[in-house]
Amino acid sequence: MQIAYDIVIIGCGPAGLSFASSMIGENVKILMVEKSSKESLSKPKADGREIALTHLSLKILKKLGVWDLIDQSEVSLLREAKVFDGDSAALLNFKSDDSSIEALGYLVPNYQIRKALYQRVSQAENIEIINEAEVNDVEYCHEYSKVIFADNSIAQAKLVIAADSRFSNIRRKVGIPTLTKDFSKVMIVTKMTHEKAHQNIALERFDYGQTLALLPMVGKTSSIVLTVKTQQAKNILDMSEQAFNEKITQDFKGELGLITQKGERHSYPLIGVHAQTFITDRFALIGDAAVGMHPVTAHGFNLGLRGQDILTTLIKQALTQSQDIGSKPLLKLFEKKHINLTRLMFFGTNGVVALFTNDAPAVKQVRKLVLKFAENFPPIKYLISNHLTEAQANTSSPLSKILAKLPF
Repeated sequence: MQIAYDIVIIGCGPAGLSFASSMIGENVKILMVEKSSKESLSKPKADGREIALTHLSLKILKKLGVWDLIDQSEVSLLREAKVFDGDSAALLNFKSDDSSIEALGYLVPNYQIRKALYQRVSQAENIEIINEAEVNDVEYCHEYSKVIFADNSIAQAKLVIAADSRFSNIRRKVGIPTLTKDFSKVMIVTKMTHEKAHQNIALERFDYGQTLALLPMVGKTSSIVLTVKTQQAKNILDMSEQAFNEKITQDFKGELGLITQKGERHSYPLIGVHAQTFITDRFALIGDAAVGMHPVTAHGFNLGLRGQDILTTLIKQALTQSQDIGSKPLLKLFEKKHINLTRLMFFGTNGVVALFTNDAPAVKQVRKLVLKFAENFPPIKYLISNHLTEAQANTSSPLSKILAKLPF
């Protein structure tokens, strides 16, 4: 027996849960399928990752009724960001007081977002969640698609959404190719305290041989993000706390005083993925399944949130007009609205990474010139800031079109 749904969502990560939250109360029956347990969804553990929300993302989360479910005592404002190049004086500085916005962004622990999203979705009458289940395949059947589970049970849906990570198995099964970029680096993240206040300033140091970032959390606490070559990662993860504290304190040149590890060290291999198309018959990709970003511009979650918002807006329009929510024209419009932006961000971010992690002497000079130019040319600096914060949606100006061609 096949159970019929309007939409089946594969994956209960932030993108899948955000999409489901957007559809609460709509006249659609939704099934969410997740490999992990209900316990891990309802009570996610801290994983070291902090999400830098843009203004657009904050607006979307408020619209979904999710923002108020997040523990506001763990939300930190990003008032300023400084980018340094190696040991030179080259600096790119963004301040929120340069414009009408209160902050460049909002720093929220990843597990807090996941917890709030699940809390919202779990209360919805039109959404069913099954845990510890796996989808083996999806078969297109013209008027609907069959979702085939590992236990051979079958569900059918007018539309199937894959939100099962940048390593999506279902994406491969339905034949969507990807461009994959292995950066051969590992990101090591942990929570640390420091003697001096961070003043809500985010720091990014493109040191020679490593990249070091500080994301200001509440109080004299920050998320420290250290990116190194894969072969160096194990030694750093195996360091004693004292040795690690000394290294990070020294790497920040003592500017924050003694820096002390407070949380567990977590590591994540850096692999970027961009699907060559976001759709096929009655099937769409959202979140990391569509594009998995390098974290240097902190836009991964923000892009995923924007993508699901575009798709749900189109689906709601189709519902009001009694149209097919899984039709090819609707899905093509979703892709058209979203894929060009993700390409810009994906390849632009990869360009930044390629430039600022290349330690060849000639490239070092280019790095300094790029930062000096961006810092001292106000129109470009303003547009970069606006592009990163998504504080405004105006992309029609000539300078915005120029910025779209730059690797920022």
